[in-house]
Amino acid sequence: MVRTGVDVFSGETASNVFVKMDTAEKRVHAFVRVKPTADFAQDMIKFGRDNKSIDIYIKKDAKKGVVNNRRTDWSFRLDGVLHNASQDLAYETVAEKLVSEALNGYNGTIMCYGQTGAGKTYTMTGATADYKHRGIIPRAIQQVLKATTRCVDRFVTVRVSYLEIYNETLFDLLSTMTSSRTGDAQMAVVDCPQGVYVKGLSIHTVSHEEDALNLLFEGETNRVIAEHALNKNSSRSHCIFTIYIESRFRVFSDVKHVTSKINLIDLAGSERLSKTGSEGQVLKEATYINKSLSFLEQIVIALGDPKRDHIPFRQSKLTHVLKDSLGGNCNTVLVANICGEAVHVEETLSSLRFATRMKWITTEPVINETCDAEWMVKTLEKEIVFLKRELAMHDSLVNRSLVTYDPLTEIQIADIKSQVQKYLEGSIDEIDIVNIRQVQEVFKQFKLLVSQQEQEVEARLRSKYALIDKNDFAAVAAAQKAGLVDVDGLVVGEMDGQDSGTEAAPFSSKHGGKKTKPRKTKEQGTKEGIGTSLSGKELDALLQSKSQVMNSTKDLDVKEGARNQDAANIDAQPSQAAPMRDSQKPSSPPPKPVAFEQFKKECGSELNRIFKENKSILLARKKRSSTVEQRLNLIKHEMEGIKEALGAQRQERWQQGEYVDEKGQIIIDEEEFLLIMKLKDLKKEYRSDYAELQDLKAEIQYCQHLVDQCRNKLVSGCAGYSEARWQHQTWNDSHKQSHVPGGRRAGQVRADAEGDAAGLSRFGLVLQRENEG
Repeated sequence: MVRTGVDVFSGETASNVFVKMDTAEKRVHAFVRVKPTADFAQDMIKFGRDNKSIDIYIKKDAKKGVVNNRRTDWSFRLDGVLHNASQDLAYETVAEKLVSEALNGYNGTIMCYGQTGAGKTYTMTGATADYKHRGIIPRAIQQVLKATTRCVDRFVTVRVSYLEIYNETLFDLLSTMTSSRTGDAQMAVVDCPQGVYVKGLSIHTVSHEEDALNLLFEGETNRVIAEHALNKNSSRSHCIFTIYIESRFRVFSDVKHVTSKINLIDLAGSERLSKTGSEGQVLKEATYINKSLSFLEQIVIALGDPKRDHIPFRQSKLTHVLKDSLGGNCNTVLVANICGEAVHVEETLSSLRFATRMKWITTEPVINETCDAEWMVKTLEKEIVFLKRELAMHDSLVNRSLVTYDPLTEIQIADIKSQVQKYLEGSIDEIDIVNIRQVQEVFKQFKLLVSQQEQEVEARLRSKYALIDKNDFAAVAAAQKAGLVDVDGLVVGEMDGQDSGTEAAPFSSKHGGKKTKPRKTKEQGTKEGIGTSLSGKELDALLQSKSQVMNSTKDLDVKEGARNQDAANIDAQPSQAAPMRDSQKPSSPPPKPVAFEQFKKECGSELNRIFKENKSILLARKKRSSTVEQRLNLIKHEMEGIKEALGAQRQERWQQGEYVDEKGQIIIDEEEFLLIMKLKDLKKEYRSDYAELQDLKAEIQYCQHLVDQCRNKLVSGCAGYSEARWQHQTWNDSHKQSHVPGGRRAGQVRADAEGDAAGLSRFGLVLQRENEG
């Protein structure tokens, strides 16, 4: 597979392919513009030295009594503060960079937000009486059209539209059809792979600045305005003026072009009915305005919360239209317009909080480059042909003219399969490979052969054994309850002086692990075991050796007394033993469970004692480790709860504004301080318990090693002891006298067992002393 450096994804139609370039997250920029006034509240509103922060101070109301815990000061950090700033400075600070990036293919949005009468329409549209007082929209039109005239390598097409949202109804302010204020039923907000657009909205092509300004002024005359106590020309609707830019390169004008759009949004101002005194139709309009702005603020809060999965953009027409501008493929800038009078300080605080929340939102602007799908396919096909020619020329230079890079035929695949089989049989030493396709086919054939062998082995195992899935805990528990396996999952067999013929039932987890009944014959036992999955002769040999070494613990209880009595008689009277009849002469060693119990009581008693001590220490360490792990989990859970509480505290502090002392450090309340200190203590306790857990794990590993070593010594010592005792007994019974070599061998086994016990005792006692210390 060949991968390119560009991520291509399908567009709305089959004829276009949209190329998504490298993306980088950006935060929404938020600026504040203060409306000039002669009654500016200097003692309540103060600006930072860097012109990027605002501090609000409110005196306590003496009428509310001595006990008044109401907050009196706030601090807001933004991207810039425009106080007594001209229209030129406002455009350079807010919009100039965003419009320049839109000319390169990035979408952009500029939005004015604030209370009614704060200067939003003046910032966005400006005043028509004086040219230098024109707003952001006329200046953006001028910058775009001037840039198009300077482009020599591209054809640039500019179009504009003007949308109004009045009382949750969409209106086209540039529509040529005269209609009443009932709205156009054909207009609707539609989602598509390229973003959100308004169906039925008219889009007009402009080539000169004058044409665009005429459309802008025409739309302004169609806007709904009204008068109330705070504003004589109050906008009663949200308006979105959009500039669409489409650039086609002169070389690939028919197959490749870049598109972008600039949304310039003038939001209606939020109103307090107690101050505006609205009635009748104006009151109804204010209700719709406040409702849509409330939904907008909910969207902003949801976008700023990383844990939110669903963002309710469809709550209102405004938020649905702004879906791309808020957190989407767009460079977004907010201008919060505020009033400087003391009487409007509550509205000022609300606007500043909204601007602070907007800064939490991140966007992912990308270049919107559109390519024709048919042209791209043809281009890639030409590139493939060119690369094949390059390879052919390279092969001819190194005398590899017979190499082809076309897909393999059926004959070539059959030839590779034959070579792979011969290679595995040993008939040939090499497989002829000349290109990458053949390498891939060789590995494919190897994979098929391995899969066939696995199926054959499993079929042979299923014909002989009952397969139980290791992950099927119910089946394993049933087998343990029936006595077929022990706690460690090892096979349990029975031996009554001869092989019992017990077959192992291997685990299977690859093909479902269903249990099947094993085949039984007269010579085979009726019990089933559980082992590991092997193949061929190795499986049979391993199962036979396991059935000879591991025996049922039931035989230990039944034959222990008789075997101990026989061993005592042999040791007590070795030279005076009566001659045994031929039918009573031992023909095989004693059962290993019996021999094992004798060994633990006699020569291996010290080993057995050390084994039990080390095992008890191991169990104590494991129990302690489990307790520490539970405590760690509880501490971790408590730490997560405190972190969530701290996150909520910080988010609330960001929403309400932060306190900063003289040194510039953020002041936090007592509750947040206590949470931080508690989190610090929990982290310290967590580190201490974690270190203890690591030490316990190291001790458990060391103690497990000692237990395994003791177990191995017991098993190996038992095997030697049983053989020596059997030879000694056989010699005495045959010659009616003690045999020195046999007795010497039994004594040597006893000495070896005592030496092993001494060595292991050293390790066991050291571990025990550490435990006591």
